[in-house]
Amino acid sequence: MGKITIAVDGYSSTGKSTIAKRLAAALGYIYVDTGAMYRAVTLYALDNGFIGTQDDISGLVKVLPKIKLKFVPNTETGRSEMYLNGKNVEEEIRTMKVSRQVSKVAAIGEVRTKLVEMQQQMGKDKGIVMDGRDIGTVVFPDAELKLFMTASPEIRATRRYKELLDKGEKVTFAEVLKNVQERDRIDSTRSISPLKKAKDAIEFDNSDMGLEEQFERIHEFAKRVIAKYK
Repeated sequence: MGKITIAVDGYSSTGKSTIAKRLAAALGYIYVDTGAMYRAVTLYALDNGFIGTQDDISGLVKVLPKIKLKFVPNTETGRSEMYLNGKNVEEEIRTMKVSRQVSKVAAIGEVRTKLVEMQQQMGKDKGIVMDGRDIGTVVFPDAELKLFMTASPEIRATRRYKELLDKGEKVTFAEVLKNVQERDRIDSTRSISPLKKAKDAIEFDNSDMGLEEQFERIHEFAKRVIAKYK
C-alpha cells in the first residue's frame, strides 16, 4: 500500500496523542506529537525568564535559533521522547506549569513559523501521523486523512485531572477545568493558525466513547483510506 499523511487535530485533553500514537504504531507510520514541540519551547521560555511574571516575547523570538528540538526513541518503551537542547524534557513539559503558558507561546507567529517548517520537513515523505491544533489546516492542508477530536470541557478536564494526580501533581479539578477552558479560548481565537476543524476533516466526539472503541473505528477507517493509495 502507498503511504499517506494523517492529520489529527482537536482540543486539549481529547486523547489526540494517545490515538495518534496507537494509530501510527498499528500502521507502521512515524508519529509526531507537535504539542510536545510547543511545550518544549514554553519550558525554555519559562526556565529562561521570557514568560511568567512579566513576558518578554521579543526576547524569546530573538533566541529561537538557539532552541533545538529533537524526538529521540526510548529503547525501553519504544516511544519517542522530546529533547530540548540535548536534554530529555518529556516529563517536565507535561506539568501544569507548562500547560498554563503553552497556548500563549503557541500564539506567537515566529514560534509557529519555526515549528511548522520543522513539522513539514518531518512529514515530507508521508507515512506519518501528526497531531496538534493546525495540522490539517496549516501544516498539511493536503493530508489524505484528517481527524478532528473533541469532547466536552468537563470530560476533558476530568481526564487531565486524573493524569496529573497520577503523576503526583497537587492540583484541583477547578484549576484544571479553568485551564482547559482558557486554552480552548486562546487556541480558537488567536489570529495566527487558530484551532478549527478543516472542512474535509472527520469529527470524533469522544465524550461518551471509550478508547478502544474510538481506536478501532479510526483504525479501520484509516486502513480503508490507505487502500485507495496503492
